[in-house]
Amino acid sequence: MSGTEELKHESATPLYMQLANIVAAKIASGELQPDRPIPAETRLAEQYGIARLTARRAVRELQERGLVVTVPGKGTYVAE
Repeated sequence: MSGTEELKHESATPLYMQLANIVAAKIASGELQPDRPIPAETRLAEQYGIARLTARRAVRELQERGLVVTVPGKGTYVAE
């Protein structure tokens, strides 16, 4: 997963929503496959230059959309 997509800090759209949309697009395109892990929150935070809590909120947004599931102790995976 490349960090080539830039988050627009001056945008009215919150950073967590921008990141959730980027990851959702990667899921839709097949770049991130069902039943495969997405990068960890810390990795997403480093990659996109945001706080870990912002990355966590993006993951929560993806969970609410039904795109990912979190397995305690294992990580977050693309939903089937």
